[in-house]
This record gives sequence, structure tokens and C-alpha cells, in this order.
Amino acid sequence: MSSMDKNISPAVIKRLPRYYRYLGALKAKNITRISSKELSERMKVTASQIRQDLNNFGGFGQQGYGYNVENLYVEIGKILGLDKSNQMIIVGAGNLGQALANYQDFNNNSIGFQVIALFDVNPKLIGITVHGVEVHDIDDMEEFIKNHEIKIAALTLPQDQAPKIAKDLVSWGIKGFWNFAPVDLTLPDSVTVENVHLAESLMTLTYNIHSREDGEGAE
Repeated sequence: MSSMDKNISPAVIKRLPRYYRYLGALKAKNITRISSKELSERMKVTASQIRQDLNNFGGFGQQGYGYNVENLYVEIGKILGLDKSNQMIIVGAGNLGQALANYQDFNNNSIGFQVIALFDVNPKLIGITVHGVEVHDIDDMEEFIKNHEIKIAALTLPQDQAPKIAKDLVSWGIKGFWNFAPVDLTLPDSVTVENVHLAESLMTLTYNIHSREDGEGAE
């Protein structure tokens, strides 16, 4: 059954990349098969949860055998769209934008994505290359997106610039955003936004640390 045939819980979709990562690690160790129980012990997820998640897409396991690691890795990759070419651009070539361009898994295309251009307004950055990827003038972005049929953009922009640029990008054909800007984007429902708000993640971490310390202190 295709994931397009029914509504899949967002929580299930969120877990798929984690399955993919663990299976990739198993594959690298030349492990050819694994049971849901063994996978659950590695991932700290219940075996029934794993079976329920994978049954949304057809199951893939065989009773008495478990899962073929290579096949399941490939199939989850297809579900995530990693078997297709996913070229992307980075808008904002400052420290964070350059760090993303230098990310090793993008450089070897091992996760199905390829950064093919960065864009910025800073004349000192325009024309340089970051791990072989050129930084272009942001004024050339519309033509570049249309010529290369880009669908994904990573935003590493200041908060005040991101909303307008995001709306322009949508009008030029961008369908999905990896948004590192500390702002919530208001865009059409047909556009997918995956927010990565670093400060908010860090605040969650500090809350959990201090709440545990407070709990231990109360004992």
C-alpha cells in the first residue's frame, strides 16, 4: 500500500528517518536481517510500535525471519523520497549556511539530497565556493530556481528577512522549506515547512536538565 493511499500519522513519518538511520548502521556492519524485538532493543521503541509503523506501508517483515535489513532500508528510503533527485539551495551563506553546505552527508549524496547553490546579499561572499558549491547573488535566485526546477530551500536568514523571501521563493516554485530562521512562516497549505529552531531546542534541553535537578533535590 502506498503512503499516498491513506492518511499516515505525522508521528509515524517522524520516526521513519530514525528507522532509516538505524538500518543504515546495521547495513554498514553487514547485518542482513533483524527481528522487530532486536530492532526495538536498539532503538528503545517497542516491537509492537515498529510493526504498527511499518504495517502502514505494507509490513515488509516475514514471520519467523524478521526483516531483511537491505530491503527494508531501500523501501523506507523510497517512502521518504530518497530514491529521487532532491536538489536544494541554501538561502543565506553566513556561518550556518556554510556549515550546512559542508555537511558530509550532503557532499556524498548518501541521504538523497544535494546542495547545488547558496545565495546571499553580501558582496564579500558572492562568488566564493563552499565545499565546491558556489555562492550566488540573491538577485539571481529566481532565474536559478526556475532553470534548475528546484523544489527545496534551506533558510538560514535573519528573522526579519525570512518571511518575505519565503513568499518570493514559493512564487518561483519552491515546495518545501528547511527553515532555520527563528520565525514561523505563513505560507499556503500546499507548501511544506520543516522548522529547525535551534534556540527552542536548546531551551527544551535546559528545561529537562533543570526539572530533573529540581526533582532530585526534592527527594
